[in-house]
Amino acid sequence: MRLSKKICVIIPALNEENAIGDVIRDLPEFVDQIIVADNGSKDDTAPIAASLGADVVYELEPGYGAACLRGMSAVRDAEIICFLDGDYSDFPEDLAHLVDPILKDEADFVVGSRTGGQVEKGALTLPQIFGNRLACFLMNRIWGTTFTDLGPFRAIDAETLKNLQMQDRNFGWTIEMQIKAHILDARIIEVPVRYRQRIGVSKISGTISGTFKAGYKILATIYKYRKLEK
Repeated sequence: MRLSKKICVIIPALNEENAIGDVIRDLPEFVDQIIVADNGSKDDTAPIAASLGADVVYELEPGYGAACLRGMSAVRDAEIICFLDGDYSDFPEDLAHLVDPILKDEADFVVGSRTGGQVEKGALTLPQIFGNRLACFLMNRIWGTTFTDLGPFRAIDAETLKNLQMQDRNFGWTIEMQIKAHILDARIIEVPVRYRQRIGVSKISGTISGTFKAGYKILATIYKYRKLEK
């Protein structure tokens, strides 16, 4: 607990046996529940996570969003739900920077902005940088938001997350959350976060096909919610 609020962290993971232990060990002691949503790993990601006290759930349908949704189904009674990647690119020990604005009733949803923080050289690929800038430019232009990143390291009030009725099961997960939160008038802020080179290869930006699919889905998600508002 932190300030008497229960906090859950959801970690979607796919073949992260070399990183998942570091991610879990570096999480602050105030985290009440750690959920690792294994997305079809062929290595020891799941047993390592379980040995370190995480609740492991399984989602065999490939997709970042599908893993996150499966993780959400295992949340017990947390009042704040956090998401971060299982490849150790985020700094788990920085979690307080994301949850504290919610605990202080200053925000309902906090996005960790890598562009506003310290990024290790080479941690973000050129397609990632371009894709983030384009997606944020379009969101800001269409909805009048001030986003600088689609960062995966984020924290959200549990009731707010429930009201978002998240649906995307793959690459559109992060941007869907940001667009819906704005449309529903949630209080959103960004905080700068550190970011480093991941352990292993990215399942999205590490391949040409993954980068293309992610970019296409992000743009399609923007179009979808823009069209629904008209």
